[in-house]
Amino acid sequence: MPHRLVLLASEPYSLPILRPLARQALARGHDVAWVASDAMAARLAPDEPRLRSRRALKAFAPQAVFSTVNRIPPFFPGWQVQLFHGLNLHKRDPAQGQHRVLGLFDLYCTHGPATTGPMQAQAVERGEFVVVETGWPKLDPLFGGVSANARGLREAAGGRPVAMFASTFNDPLSCSGECFEHIERLVARGDRYWLLTLHPMSPPERIERYRRLSGPNAVYLDSEHLIDMLHAADALVCDTTSVAEEMALLGKPVVTVRHRKPQPFMHDVASADGIDAALHAALSSPAARLEATNAYADTLHPSRDGCASNRVLDAVESLIDGSLRPQRRRKARPWRRFWRSWKAMRELLPG
Repeated sequence: MPHRLVLLASEPYSLPILRPLARQALARGHDVAWVASDAMAARLAPDEPRLRSRRALKAFAPQAVFSTVNRIPPFFPGWQVQLFHGLNLHKRDPAQGQHRVLGLFDLYCTHGPATTGPMQAQAVERGEFVVVETGWPKLDPLFGGVSANARGLREAAGGRPVAMFASTFNDPLSCSGECFEHIERLVARGDRYWLLTLHPMSPPERIERYRRLSGPNAVYLDSEHLIDMLHAADALVCDTTSVAEEMALLGKPVVTVRHRKPQPFMHDVASADGIDAALHAALSSPAARLEATNAYADTLHPSRDGCASNRVLDAVESLIDGSLRPQRRRKARPWRRFWRSWKAMRELLPG
């Protein structure tokens, strides 16, 4: 039976998470609509219909709403589903990070044992939501075939090793500021081809500095092209960003700069000065830490079949038809959280 589903795209990183889900939902015959800010709506394709007002949302009457951010207006109609916006478990203290529960969702779609266990424990304690380990829709294309765009990036390298640089936005975890001059020199040297990207919430002037490195030895791409970059790269240089986890799922080497909690598969260095040597070691022996990489990947995201979107839809359809239910209804949230959600809704649905 067709259902009405809303995808809440409030940030640039939402699109590559939600689009695989949208494709599978449409393939199942569901009606899909998007709620997005004006800035995000400019990135939507003509066949991605946008609801522009609260009246339009009410008329559409969604049975489920999917979000990638931690907050969602609690009075959106339908079941409210959290997909998460990253894999990284180590960016913040658990009380402030992936496992924080604000009481705004009915279903948490987790990635693997590392997230499912802590979330399931809270679900049992609170009884207001359910947890289903589905995998992450964003990674469905990662486990599919290599695209023509990714092959084009390899061709642009002209046979040189392909190094990727990615960075998160929040200080003090981001290394993009201190690394710029080092990356600039490595790009100019020309012995490797560089794929560069920063988190879309990074300072615009910093993004522009990296973008200007594009040329015969490098290209800057926005985060929407992250999957192509990961497929094309031989190794990754990054900080405490969830891109490290995504690269690990492909079994490729990762060099990190002062990672908040370095893992055994990482080549972690204390400063940008160590990038070149660590990258040389990673590229020279890419299988050296493969066992540690695979063990971490199995904990993080064991289902690497490219079918996470289908499992998410299975869980949501079970919510809608009543075969899956929380133990009790969610309680009303404190006014402070209600007000923040209300302001967010007015930005997304002004009319």
